[in-house]
Amino acid sequence: MRVESLDPTTLLNAYAQGAFPMTDPDGVTRWYSADPRGTLPLDQFHAPHTLRQLVKQKRFEIRINHNFRACMTACMTAKRDYANGSWISNDLLEAYCRLHEMGHAHSVEAWRNNQLAGGLYGVSLGGAFFGESMFHTQRDASKVALVALIERLRERKFALLDTQAVTSHLARFGCVEMPAKEYLLRLAEALQRECRFD
Repeated sequence: MRVESLDPTTLLNAYAQGAFPMTDPDGVTRWYSADPRGTLPLDQFHAPHTLRQLVKQKRFEIRINHNFRACMTACMTAKRDYANGSWISNDLLEAYCRLHEMGHAHSVEAWRNNQLAGGLYGVSLGGAFFGESMFHTQRDASKVALVALIERLRERKFALLDTQAVTSHLARFGCVEMPAKEYLLRLAEALQRECRFD
């Protein structure tokens, strides 16, 4: 279904119902859902030994919400196999920047030598975090950002990390699929929590 408005209230209401926006190759932004739905159980997250060692080495500096726009823009411009484009349009960029200003959209950024090397962004609502996209320009930077995200969500008692779909990359960390009906029940429970990401 075509998105008629990207104002913050509309976006947050959509997320609360399990929907998310994507801009299609024809330039039209539409609402989507997924069945089955990808989630990354916070208590089952698995970081390979090499990644745990990399985190300990502190090769990357993790910054939270340091430059949300730059992080999302990097996700938008990263090379993607999506009809030679990105599902993130300029309109979506501006909409999520507004959500960020309101405290609902966040970035976890991996910096090295004062350069943004990788990261991810998503939306927080209650005890749910909706992961939207990630990127890297240096090897393993986005993986380190993912570890930092998991740690932060655990510390702040979040209940749900939504990945929309399961990719081979995320499956290595414990990402699983669940029926949409079960997802919506878990989402409703997570939304009852009062969690703060920042």
